[in-house]
Amino acid sequence: MTRSTDRIPSTTPPDATDAARAPGRARVVARRELLAWGAGGALGAWGLAGTGTARAQEMSNTLPDLIDRSRQAVVAVGTFAATDNPRFGFRGTGFAVGDGRRIVTCAHVVPNPVEKDLMITVPAAGNASGQPQLRVVKLLRRDAARDLAILELADDKGALVDVLSLAEVDGDRPVVREGAAVALMGYPIGTALGVTMATHRGSIAAITRAALPAPSSNALSERAVRQLREGALEFLQLDATAYPGNSGGPLLDIRTGKVVGVVNMVALKGTRESALSAPSGISYAVPVKYVWPLLDK
Repeated sequence: MTRSTDRIPSTTPPDATDAARAPGRARVVARRELLAWGAGGALGAWGLAGTGTARAQEMSNTLPDLIDRSRQAVVAVGTFAATDNPRFGFRGTGFAVGDGRRIVTCAHVVPNPVEKDLMITVPAAGNASGQPQLRVVKLLRRDAARDLAILELADDKGALVDVLSLAEVDGDRPVVREGAAVALMGYPIGTALGVTMATHRGSIAAITRAALPAPSSNALSERAVRQLREGALEFLQLDATAYPGNSGGPLLDIRTGKVVGVVNMVALKGTRESALSAPSGISYAVPVKYVWPLLDK
């Protein structure tokens, strides 16, 4: 049994009263000990602060590097018609995965029914030519209940050079934790900004469950009704601001660089126009666990 008189070695400075009772030499030694302890404490505090600064600097460097590695795989999704002005009608964002021939986006980004050619705009560094390029795609699969769609290149110009990696799913465990730093990439406001890719940083505010409302009674398919009966879907609530045009873009875990979700909606304070004039700062993304089954079919 530990006796009550046992003590943990003290980290406090020497007692100044002991130094006062000591001879002159002892006083000098005591003063030196006090000075040494004070210097050590100051250096220790500086060391801790230095470590924190280094970690903050490391995080700040991680995001620019992640953007450089990922931006070539993020594409603009839209329709094309020679008689339209502009001929490319921007609708949202998508990103290349797998072998570079498949594009993940949101179901609501793809027209239903598809009455015009579907196309993507590939960034200059995202294809072998080194120039921005329009590529023809086709709808491969659509999951309206989860607001996801898979597109596939429909030409013979070769696969996209860069792709994004999806986070691995382990059962029902979330692939990202609440509070994790994330980045959403896409083309906010579309052609209003010249189809320019932008990155917004935020964090996972909550992992919540909700049911996506159908845009119309025609969208209430048998599968959608069955999904509603099975229960609400899981969503990632973000404290980052998404804008019209970000739909279908990747949500990246800054630490791992992998896709953990697909941006699909933003909370509005009023009308759709308020997404620009008075953004709520609350956005949502579909977890990547719903993307894997579409790719595996």
